[in-house]
Amino acid sequence: MIKNFRFAPWTLIALFALATGLVVACGGGDTGSTTPAPAADSPAADSPAADPAPGAGSSTSSGAPTGTSSVTGSITYEGKVPSFKPLNMNADPACAAKHETPVFPESLVLGEGQHLANIFVRVKNAPSGSYSAPSEAVVIDQNGCRYLPHVVGVMAGQALKFRNSDGILHNVHGLPKENREFNIGMPPTVTEKDQTFNKPEPLFPVKCDVHPWMRSFVAVMTHPYFSITGTDGSFTIEGLPAGTYEIEAWHEKLGTQTASVTVGDGEAGSADFTFSAPGG
Repeated sequence: MIKNFRFAPWTLIALFALATGLVVACGGGDTGSTTPAPAADSPAADSPAADPAPGAGSSTSSGAPTGTSSVTGSITYEGKVPSFKPLNMNADPACAAKHETPVFPESLVLGEGQHLANIFVRVKNAPSGSYSAPSEAVVIDQNGCRYLPHVVGVMAGQALKFRNSDGILHNVHGLPKENREFNIGMPPTVTEKDQTFNKPEPLFPVKCDVHPWMRSFVAVMTHPYFSITGTDGSFTIEGLPAGTYEIEAWHEKLGTQTASVTVGDGEAGSADFTFSAPGG
């Protein structure tokens, strides 16, 4: 069961202090230090849901190390649970008509046991090498006037496919810094458009100027060692050589956390994280 909640005013103030400039738009282990979430127009680094997210680490490698080790973990939210007002889609009756029940923002999505979805998890000190991008595209679907999934990761050179399942006018406005900004018009007759990024980039926002509540986040990676949590809060990163790794977990409003994990050949290490609202 997924819960969406509205932040109380004091909570919103604290969260905006963490994520300055974030504007809503067309939308174990050792738990180490917590740092504020980067602003939505210039979020976390090399590297980025729903359930085990598309684009989370499967690629072939050329001249890149491979291994038999893995890191798994679970991410939860603790403290007072804020709440959200339902999205107001009445500005476009075609959007409102697609939903029989209220739709809530995806800034905080919790599953059973307050497991936290839409967390981007990456290996910060990934083994160096030349990794080949997967041939299969990662898909963000414009469905019900929302971007699904909310957070994705692609590798440099891998296609990111924007799909329009709504059959109404959307536009896809991406705001990367290292790669070129893009703004793709998608009228009802345009069902798919691909975008490819050549440079690694932190998580950056994608919005719809037609429907200002629509927003998603994309990261461009140089390696396949990343994952995105679903509503069960779990992640798995596989194919690592033996070694000690710094694992980073990112949330768009609650910041980042890191943990150090050491794994031997064939071993499965673990890194669990707990996020909470400021002052919670």
